[in-house]
Amino acid sequence: MHENLQNRLKRFEELERLLSDPAVLNDPKQVRVFAKEHAALKSVVDLARQLDQVQLQLKGVRQMLESHAGQGEIVELAQAELEELGRKEVALTTQLEEIVLGQDPAGEKSAIVEIRAGTGGAEASLFSAELYRMYTRYAARQSWGVENLSASPTEVGGFKEVIFAVEGTGVFRRLKFEMGVHRVQRVPATESSGRIHTSTVTVAVLPQAEEVELQIEAKDLRIDVYRSSGPGGQGVNTTDSAVRITHVPTGVVVTCQDERSQMKNKAKAMKVLRARLLETKTEQQETQRGQERRLQIGTGDRSEKIRTYNFQDRRITDHRIGFTSHRLEEVLEGNLDELINPLLEAERQARLAGEKKG
Repeated sequence: MHENLQNRLKRFEELERLLSDPAVLNDPKQVRVFAKEHAALKSVVDLARQLDQVQLQLKGVRQMLESHAGQGEIVELAQAELEELGRKEVALTTQLEEIVLGQDPAGEKSAIVEIRAGTGGAEASLFSAELYRMYTRYAARQSWGVENLSASPTEVGGFKEVIFAVEGTGVFRRLKFEMGVHRVQRVPATESSGRIHTSTVTVAVLPQAEEVELQIEAKDLRIDVYRSSGPGGQGVNTTDSAVRITHVPTGVVVTCQDERSQMKNKAKAMKVLRARLLETKTEQQETQRGQERRLQIGTGDRSEKIRTYNFQDRRITDHRIGFTSHRLEEVLEGNLDELINPLLEAERQARLAGEKKG
């Protein structure tokens, strides 16, 4: 933990210097990003400084005990103070461990959520729409903002794909656990024989990248415009408002046609592109994390899943930690904390165990 903590303290000091730099203060975007990171690190720094103060006091009391050996009353008072300071040291150390080892560096960021129908045809697209509704309701419970970025609706009222941004503090820390294959088992409304069908939906969750975190050169982009297709009302198909952006060095392609304004579609497409490129960059820096993400997302096959929604038994099972709930309706209404909180605790315990083992 010591190295991790030292890195955070150094970054905090660096941010304080940056936030007093006139060049930075003249750039509102940089100020916003640095100030947000500074605020997130402040609780760690405050705890670390309190721990330093307690340890300094402990050192002073021990020295006093050595110099007053044999003086009963003074020794007794010093021993009592030593015990009290010792309890404070343990409590502060535990708090720091939980914060430093229990946090993903990207945890406080907003996120881009991508939901795609997997196996199961129309039933998978319908469940994509239900998951979208579940996440937007959860966002409302958390007082997070939601911005729809792109959608491919189906004729039955579902989604082949829907992409949206969730804005707020700590969004990625909680929603990252939704990344993977979600399996649904139920009797479709169109099934006359009452046979249970199994379908899958894949969910990807990417931390949002601020412009100052990831510089994208204009020369690396190929931007194509074309006429929008599909539902959208009068006028959608009469102008070249849809936008396709290709990041030439990586081959990443993003399209957006939800808005009638080409400028708005371009802005939304850039937001998704920036998030995908940041994820690619992060995967390159953290190979293990990238492997875990690919394993979670998989191919959308029925056999690959992180969670199963069984409508007949009103049961949800998270296969990563073996957690089961029979509150299916409440979860689909946005009460996701019942699933996310145990996953957060399991992650914290795993980080603590890994640090102690290392």
